[in-house]
Amino acid sequence: MFTRSRFFTKFACSCAAVAFASIVPLGVPAQDLHSHNPSGQAEESAAEDPNAQTLLQVVRQATERFKDVAVAQAAGYVLQFGCVAGDDSGAMGLHYINADLLNSGVLDPTRPQIVIYEPMPGGGLQLIGADFLVFADAWNASHSSPPQLMGQLFHLFTSPNRFGLPSFYTLHVWAWKKNPNGAFVNWHPNVSCQSFTAL
Repeated sequence: MFTRSRFFTKFACSCAAVAFASIVPLGVPAQDLHSHNPSGQAEESAAEDPNAQTLLQVVRQATERFKDVAVAQAAGYVLQFGCVAGDDSGAMGLHYINADLLNSGVLDPTRPQIVIYEPMPGGGLQLIGADFLVFADAWNASHSSPPQLMGQLFHLFTSPNRFGLPSFYTLHVWAWKKNPNGAFVNWHPNVSCQSFTAL
């Protein structure tokens, strides 16, 4: 079991490296920077998929209260990694992570392990989406196929990775800021870390 204390120790050790990586991109594998669903057709048809639209609606309803970041913090979400940006693929933004939900290993569209914000000019944070994450070893130990949520396949980030985490599966859901590349891809070309200052 990846305990809460080990989780935050691991995050604390990696925060400085990731903050630096958002300024000077590291030589990370292409998978980490550009991982998408295995099928491009799945991304292209997501907008027409009723399950995809339902997932977006469920995540919006579940996270609407977190438009105020103080509410997310009161619910146990904590900022990790600084502001995550890619070299030429946009950014992921600020990840506020709930360690209890992460360690549970349960995938529930109404309870994302991570809520994502974009730093805005002049201060303030704008809620832009959510992220569902499970550790690969724990998932693979009791499942014969990769995770999916309402038909959306998760992306695999192998270890080593820029986050300093064991291999993990992740699904970003851009519920509050439309992503022209798809609602469930990892990187958002219209998200910026330019206005981020360490909190």
